[in-house]
Amino acid sequence: MAKTNIHLLNGPNLNLLGSREPKIYGTTSLEEIENSCQQWAARNGVALTFRQTNSEGTLIEHIHMADAQANALIINPAAYSHSSVALFDALSAVSLPKIELHLSNPHTREAFRHRSYASPAVNGIICGFGPDGYILALTAALGLTGA
Repeated sequence: MAKTNIHLLNGPNLNLLGSREPKIYGTTSLEEIENSCQQWAARNGVALTFRQTNSEGTLIEHIHMADAQANALIINPAAYSHSSVALFDALSAVSLPKIELHLSNPHTREAFRHRSYASPAVNGIICGFGPDGYILALTAALGLTGA
């Protein structure tokens, strides 16, 4: 049986984690989050592709690639959640299980963050658990694959 492959995509400004607005996003860097995710993947026999981009077009291309290469997709679309119809279209076009992920809880923040274009196109949403949300999302994604 082929190894389960999960693609975990991160949107704009997440490369600044650890120093960007630590009261909201914490002090854990994206590199530290990736390391813990890769450790989880190794323990669970999962191949993990972990990417970050500040470019909307590149993020959409990564979604398209995931459809061809992965068994599940996790996306932290960051600010594109609230602004990108193209993101919704890309997520809607792919057939694999998808999870939307946010470090903070957008529903407790500014009103413009309460709506996510990504949400109607995914199987589930994990938000408000900080870096631990990444492991929750990986566990949920693995469950959605049936592995």
